[in-house]
Amino acid sequence: MDKLKMHSPDLSQDNIAKIRDLFPGCVTEAQDETTGAVRLAVDFDQLRQELSDHIVEGPQERYRLDWPGKRDALALANAPINKAVRPVQGESLQFDATKNLFIEGDNLEALKLIQDTYLGQIKLIYVDPPYNTGKDFIYRDSFASDQVTQEIASGERSEEGARLVANPEGNGRFHSNWLTMIAPRLRLAKNLLTRDGAIFVSCDEGEQPRLRLIMDEIFGQSNFVADMVWAAGRKNDSRLVSVSHEYIVCYARDSEYLRENGVTWRQRKKGLDEIYAQYERLKRQHGGDHKAMTVGLKEWYRDLADGNPSKAHKHYSNVDRRGVYFAADISWPGGGGPKYEVLHPTTGNPVKVPARGWMTPDPKKMADWIKDERVHFGDDENSVPCMKKYLKDSEFQTPYSVFYQDGRAASKRLRALMGGDLFDFPKDELVLQEVIEMMTEGEDIILDFFAGSSTTAHSVMLQNAKDGGNRKFIMVQLDEAADEKSEAFKAGFKTIPGVSRERIRRAGAQVLNGDCHANWNRDVGFRVLKVDSSNMKDVYYRPDELKQSDLLDMVDNVKDGRTAEDLLFQVLVDWGVDLTLPIRRETVQGKSVFFVDDNALVACFDRGITEDLVKELAGHEPLRVVFRDNGFVSDAVKINVTQIFRQLSPSTEVKAI
Repeated sequence: MDKLKMHSPDLSQDNIAKIRDLFPGCVTEAQDETTGAVRLAVDFDQLRQELSDHIVEGPQERYRLDWPGKRDALALANAPINKAVRPVQGESLQFDATKNLFIEGDNLEALKLIQDTYLGQIKLIYVDPPYNTGKDFIYRDSFASDQVTQEIASGERSEEGARLVANPEGNGRFHSNWLTMIAPRLRLAKNLLTRDGAIFVSCDEGEQPRLRLIMDEIFGQSNFVADMVWAAGRKNDSRLVSVSHEYIVCYARDSEYLRENGVTWRQRKKGLDEIYAQYERLKRQHGGDHKAMTVGLKEWYRDLADGNPSKAHKHYSNVDRRGVYFAADISWPGGGGPKYEVLHPTTGNPVKVPARGWMTPDPKKMADWIKDERVHFGDDENSVPCMKKYLKDSEFQTPYSVFYQDGRAASKRLRALMGGDLFDFPKDELVLQEVIEMMTEGEDIILDFFAGSSTTAHSVMLQNAKDGGNRKFIMVQLDEAADEKSEAFKAGFKTIPGVSRERIRRAGAQVLNGDCHANWNRDVGFRVLKVDSSNMKDVYYRPDELKQSDLLDMVDNVKDGRTAEDLLFQVLVDWGVDLTLPIRRETVQGKSVFFVDDNALVACFDRGITEDLVKELAGHEPLRVVFRDNGFVSDAVKINVTQIFRQLSPSTEVKAI
């Protein structure tokens, strides 16, 4: 019975395996100098021969982005970790029913832990990483560099080599530090995107040029979509130019796939619902009198303030039984079109023919349009008819790369929701809702691994309530303590994740109290998982180093204080099973057994497992089953487990921890 590895994927080994698929002769096996285990290794001399005409090395110049720490960042992204996510039901909302996740911990570790589970499953990633202002908290990534000793001495690192809080602009590694932080996270994030997915990264002018370069390198220059410019209001904080915008840098996972499959991003125009509401009011007021309704609609447009989004559609000012429309050109594009007689439906006289001719060469087709009331005529034959273009048929548009949204409005709404200024400069949930609307639908998954105040989660719930989608969110937030001088701390929140989760709770309740689409499942909950050290003792990973004094320790290779639920979730991560699947706990023959999504996975971590229990679990024919390695009543039962499942449930994958 094989054991689960109980650590995150080794991406270096995965990459070598891909090289082996292309060039089998370039990959061999070698012994790991640290663990002694046999691992895949690349024969670079052989690989150079395979690629001899296309090698760039040594002093030869090439176009690329380099910085001190780049190699460390790559190694950091690929290195596996012995970590686990532990469920926290008490801090969750609707733990058993929700499909949403809130992961508390370092996002680099979280991204590694969900690699197998969500590989190619995330439709949209939005992140708002720390801006490199010189004082931002830099995530505690341990990496080797020539500066480490100096930074420990200066207080920029702990004695263990972990970066603390300072990234002073005077530091020669000012930009390098930020790039070393963001690069491995972006590399891991790319793996999670669906082929038609995309990533949006907020930044300011300080790191936007370098962000573009590193994203070109990771996602490919051909997958660049746009630098969206968010004009958020004037700032009077500069003697030269008042910088009043930020950027959202967007890259597709596979732009060629989007083109080949005709994928387009569309954004619903603003102000439409107000127009439809006015149409319904006029309909109740005037009944079927479309002329009176048209007059009333034009008056309504005229009275709107200039900044009202509905006013941008004032050309949709005519009304008929189908709704609101505008009278569009009915002539042949470019001129030289057909000219034939068309009679006015009221006077019976021929109408004026467009100078460029009619848009259709077929008089019968024109007659059908007229019969179907899709042609707009004037009061008599002295005006050229027009084609009716209905507002309901042109609700969506290609998003613009430049947009305005006053940043103060989001702060005001969040202040009202939370009862104080618990976050500085929160992102606007309505702007993110538009991004979510334009490229996601149905049950798509949205990830934000710099969650902050969980604006993204709020936006997902808003859009689901609006269009009836059942999108799911994954929020990841560092377990960062709240500043004791902050409003959040004074309000009773000791940590940033605590405030973030409370924002989701309150936002969810607010959304449910508003208008909700009938098809939305109303999932405003979230399952809280906290990144922690592995549930397994060190000897689990290095049994070859076991000493005689450790034999008693091997009686149980699970750390003290870890629960069966903790073990279950580390198994889910190891096996790449969806972390939001429903979990049922039953007592079977006196033992506690977990059933994940009925039979997707069955787990029993109790001791004293008998052959009868094994047979009963095999009768469920699960896809996967896992036991504790030393949990069987005897060695004979342990040896027979694989054979029992082979007979009763041959498709079941059997593992142990």
